Amino acid sequence: MRRRSLIWLSAMTALAVIAAAQVTSTSGNPDSTVARADVPTVAPGSDVLAGIAVVPQRVRGYDYRRAAFGDPWDDDNNAPGGHNGCDTRDDILGRDLVDKTFVSTKRCPDAVASGILHDPYTSETIAFTRGAQVGAAVQIDHIVPLAYAWDMGARNWNDEMRLRFANDPANLLAVAGQANQDKGDQPPGTWMPPNHAFWCQYAMQFIAVLRGYGLPVDEPSAAELREAAATCPTG
Repeated sequence: MRRRSLIWLSAMTALAVIAAAQVTSTSGNPDSTVARADVPTVAPGSDVLAGIAVVPQRVRGYDYRRAAFGDPWDDDNNAPGGHNGCDTRDDILGRDLVDKTFVSTKRCPDAVASGILHDPYTSETIAFTRGAQVGAAVQIDHIVPLAYAWDMGARNWNDEMRLRFANDPANLLAVAGQANQDKGDQPPGTWMPPNHAFWCQYAMQFIAVLRGYGLPVDEPSAAELREAAATCPTG
């Protein structure tokens, strides 16, 4: 069965952020990216949050609406990979799983039917099989949660930008379902992946999405992100 070649764009503007399978160079320049399996390097003395506003705390407005970010996994979006004939969830499963088999569905002609996830959040190996419990073991996480983005300024975006953000592969990872549930809408100040070996990558990807979309970060999360980035090798 033919597989789509999904080519994700690297961060070039506020609306073109790097893919979730990549992380930016810590200098903020988009010309150096590495695979997610690799550990990004941080230049000695650099501020990984340079250019990102830090606010004292997250202020919950309690007006968050998931519907404001569009229909879940809608392929009709302007994020990288949008309008490719498959819904976003299948795009991410196809990108992040290995040993895959495929099946044709109404939402994707070559959807993932089965595969293996090497979960970055828990370091577990999880078998995925499409079916009634399709979302139980493997789920797609928004690295920067939608509700957190809403509270930090996305409520003021237009619908098109929110739809893009919700479907941007830069902000999406296939992960263990329970880890995704445990995280909820928490930012790094209150939740980090149980797998400490992934903290460097997680922090740098979280930062890349904030920078790409011009979002601020709360002080507790800023401290946690800097601490996690300090685990990255220098280079």
